[in-house]
Amino acid sequence: MDRADEATKACCLDWSTAFKQDCSMLYAATGVTDLTAGANDALAAGNYDRAVELYSVAIDLDFATDTIFANRSKARSGKMLWDDALLDAEKVIELNPSSYFGYQLKHTALHGAHRYDEAIEAFKIMLSKLDNAPDTETPNLRQQYIGLSEAEGVIEESIKAQLDHAPHRLLNTFTGRLCNREVQIDAFKTSTEYKELLSSTLVDVDLRMERIQDVDHVVAMYFRYVMLSHRWEGKEPLLHDIQGKAVYDLDPVGGLAKLQSFCATARDLGYRWTWVDTCCIDQTNNVEVQQSVNSMFIWYHHSALTIIYLSDVPPSSQPGALAISVWNTRGWTVQEFLAPKFVLFYQKDWSLYLDDRSPNHKDSLAIMQEMGDATGIDAQALVAFCPGMRDAREKLQWVSARVTTWPEDIAYSLFGIFGVNLPVIYGEKKQKALGRLLEKVVAQSGDISALDWVGQSSEFNSCLPADITSYKAPPYTPPNLSEGDIQTSISLLRQTVAVDLALKLYTLLDDLKAPRFADCRLHLPCIAFRVTAVKRSRAQDQEIYEVKADGLHDLLITTKDKLIQFSSPRPTMQTFLLVRPWNRYLLDLPDFAEPSGLAELPDVADDTQSEEDYWSAPGSPLQDSPDGFPDTRETVDSELSDRALRLTARLEQPFGAFLLAQQRGGEYKRIASDHVIIAQARDLSSISDMVKTLEIL
Repeated sequence: MDRADEATKACCLDWSTAFKQDCSMLYAATGVTDLTAGANDALAAGNYDRAVELYSVAIDLDFATDTIFANRSKARSGKMLWDDALLDAEKVIELNPSSYFGYQLKHTALHGAHRYDEAIEAFKIMLSKLDNAPDTETPNLRQQYIGLSEAEGVIEESIKAQLDHAPHRLLNTFTGRLCNREVQIDAFKTSTEYKELLSSTLVDVDLRMERIQDVDHVVAMYFRYVMLSHRWEGKEPLLHDIQGKAVYDLDPVGGLAKLQSFCATARDLGYRWTWVDTCCIDQTNNVEVQQSVNSMFIWYHHSALTIIYLSDVPPSSQPGALAISVWNTRGWTVQEFLAPKFVLFYQKDWSLYLDDRSPNHKDSLAIMQEMGDATGIDAQALVAFCPGMRDAREKLQWVSARVTTWPEDIAYSLFGIFGVNLPVIYGEKKQKALGRLLEKVVAQSGDISALDWVGQSSEFNSCLPADITSYKAPPYTPPNLSEGDIQTSISLLRQTVAVDLALKLYTLLDDLKAPRFADCRLHLPCIAFRVTAVKRSRAQDQEIYEVKADGLHDLLITTKDKLIQFSSPRPTMQTFLLVRPWNRYLLDLPDFAEPSGLAELPDVADDTQSEEDYWSAPGSPLQDSPDGFPDTRETVDSELSDRALRLTARLEQPFGAFLLAQQRGGEYKRIASDHVIIAQARDLSSISDMVKTLEIL
């Protein structure tokens, strides 16, 4: 630097010093209050540029206080100038080291700069300053903030709730390593997502519902997982093949290539975790296998996405390839498709089926139409299936043509669909496995549609089929009576059947208990028609029998079993019955109705109304009835009579029956038929004597 430059620099410094002194005198004269007030107004209005400018002027004029530095830190944070905001926060701490405020600002700046570990440390110091403040007001501020342990506890609860419905082991798509639950949680707690969540949770004055929802969202996004639905082929990698290894480093042969492609596909879609039934379950641990089988539906349901891999569908396939894929013939794949909310179909080369790039193929009309045609499952169930025991026969028909590697799996694969939890006992054989499932469904739901099948009887119980294929044939559907048809029948019945007999029958059927199982014995409520004659009429390789029964029109039965022929002049010692299993839906009761008259009480419109107010409400029939009961009794009796006659009209229609043969101990066994037995009542006059509950082996 030459002498001219030095002279210029000195001149500038002299001018700056003089200007600063002049300004100081000016603001000293007019007061710095106006300057800071303007800056404060700008900060409050969110005009951070103006606020920073005015606070900087005050600081340059040596009128800076810890409050001015603090406010400029706020303004700089508002502009996301995190490094500058941090410098101001450090200055606040320097000027007022005993105050908590500088550390609060420091936490904000460090959090904004994504330096979460440092931000959490700053917040901890802030809390200690609040705890140890000498005045009485500052410690009260401490109550506005939650502690580190409390914030960690909130996140822990969210993690627990999220993982309650997730598999215990998952594959990390970024590392390719199999992780158990503890490793998954540890990975989260060392992640940037966790530290950011913890740091942001600390600053809330209270954990309101909105904030808890934010915590749940972050946790759910981190732990969301993708399930694979596929068919096992050749040598699939098992748990011991990949444990402690990165799947991406293994030789891509056989099922490992599929596993690597699946993990890579999920990773490219933005998902961290995946699950595959081949290697994420310890197949040698019976307890874990049972837990997995009973949890599988829930895991698929709570997955963020289920990828369905069609290994036999080549690239650029035309519509229809999905329908004929072997994947559509496997037993487990029914629940693997129905359970999840989001699915994507991939072809052999891991390209999307039909090049459909929508985020959810359940929203694709073309693909869902193809699935409906291939499976026979209705459109509503395909896209929004709800597990449960309702319409049991229909669900059984969905899987009646499916196959599984292990024979018991055809029953186990239905546990989730029916919403049941049962022991998994490989080696028990399929008849017992299917029998235990159907026993649970019938006994718990009272749904007798599962008894509607043709084929061979099970060794578990003769009323249940030996094989799931017995449900392939569509169930018998009686003629659909229109309301006009029912009213015409009721009019005729009023002329030919005594109403009191119809009421008696209605009451008997209303009082019947639901079907139940005990020690593999079915206690079945039914209407039992005694068989009076059986005559064989051979046709090719089938045995066809002409059957007569009290109260029924004559009918034909086809069975592979040989029946004893008899007639009224030549009776048999063994009793045979044709039975109509009792279905309570025929009573025409509302869903909430209880047997024996409770349904006849008038509805209470407001469930908050007290019992006293209800019975003594203005205009109540009680006020007009001398005996204290409503005059609506006649109306109730009329409605009950009408329901009784409607029931009688339905009982006159054809129905699906099955044949029972009495055993030595008085119990019965079902005689299986190769075709649905369709019977029709001929005479209802003595049907009340036929209402029974039979014990069937």
